[in-house]
Amino acid sequence: SGLRFETQLKTLAQFPETLLGDPKKRMRYFDPLRNEYFFDRNRPSFDAILYYYQSGGRLRRPVNVPLDIFSEEIRFYELGEEAMEMFREDEGYIKEEERPLPENEFQRQVWLLFEYPESSGPARIIAIVSVMVILISIVSFCLETLPIFRDENEDMHGSGLSHPPYSNSSMGYQQSTSFTDPFFIVETLCIIWFSFEFLVRFFACPSKAGFFTNIMNIIDIVAIIPYFITLGTELAEKPEDGQQGQQAMSLAILRV
Repeated sequence: SGLRFETQLKTLAQFPETLLGDPKKRMRYFDPLRNEYFFDRNRPSFDAILYYYQSGGRLRRPVNVPLDIFSEEIRFYELGEEAMEMFREDEGYIKEEERPLPENEFQRQVWLLFEYPESSGPARIIAIVSVMVILISIVSFCLETLPIFRDENEDMHGSGLSHPPYSNSSMGYQQSTSFTDPFFIVETLCIIWFSFEFLVRFFACPSKAGFFTNIMNIIDIVAIIPYFITLGTELAEKPEDGQQGQQAMSLAILRV
């Protein structure tokens, strides 16, 4: 009930890495009694497989052969990854983007942990923690803009100004008020996590140059640096400029 196909050996030899192109590989299917090769495989698919050799590498799935069956035939005849990719593109499959990974095993595990949440359970947990920190940062930013909280902060800073503006007691009171402010503490904790995550990903990334060409990493830098600029301004005895902290927090929202 099978079909017989005839072709020349030199035609098959064009692809020596494949099942039909390698004499040693195809020998196991040789029937010495009939002096022919016998393959108990999908018959309609073999038309396309043989045409692949005869056409010099063109592969087209027969319309009456399902996708999964034809894929199995490509693997069975060992046509290779290039033929498989050609088949997938012809069928409309979107080619998955290659993910460059670090060569070092430890760096590779850390990179997968922080960069690809779908790679493992711990990676998903870290992704959830990161999202929660971002949400906390957003909520803190929104609450800080409410009039009730802004009025309280202004009253606290205003009471500190009852001393002479350049006296040590006045400056010490204003700095302590700024650094003990709940919004400042929340922002600091969020920035600590953002900085830790950024440094770990930079350490584990497969390409340091490529790391800084990623737009998301650039946003991370833009979101983190203003906090330290604001902190340096506070330490330089300029605590009265409350707007700088809000600007730093608004830039942190770019991480979303």
